[in-house]
Amino acid sequence: MVVCGQLAFSGTAGAANNAPTVEAAAKPEIAPTAFELQLLYADRTWNWKNGAAYFGLDRRLQAWTAGQDKPAVAEGRWLLTDTGKMCMELAWRSKTYTTKPQRTCYSHRIESGNIEQRKDPDGEWYDFKHAKDDPADEHKKFQAGNTKGAQFDETRKLVDSKG
Repeated sequence: MVVCGQLAFSGTAGAANNAPTVEAAAKPEIAPTAFELQLLYADRTWNWKNGAAYFGLDRRLQAWTAGQDKPAVAEGRWLLTDTGKMCMELAWRSKTYTTKPQRTCYSHRIESGNIEQRKDPDGEWYDFKHAKDDPADEHKKFQAGNTKGAQFDETRKLVDSKG
């Protein structure tokens, strides 16, 4: 396949000197390694509209949400693969429900030096982190450290209270 691609490019290079190059489109997607993903997630808090998730160095994961007067917390773990996946296994609970651990995965790919992300299995690809800082990046919602640990503890007390 690589040889066919090279032949196709060399055969059309002379005929299409002024045409835009398709070389970038012909390159296969490149997935970040588990190590590269670790640098993006480990010991960071992912801030959401009504909550957050903390990715501990020990691969423990804590999350909370306080949306619409229904506080909930989740505890579990997170894992990475060398095929560009980050998965969260979380069991959520509130005053009215408890779930079994559920796995949610996100795939990552590198395109033109930027990292894109999508929710598996068939979410749309979107910009996660540009090579140069971009305020619209999803990764801008991450903060170093466990910045929302106090809110998690408060929410857990509300969920676990008997009142």
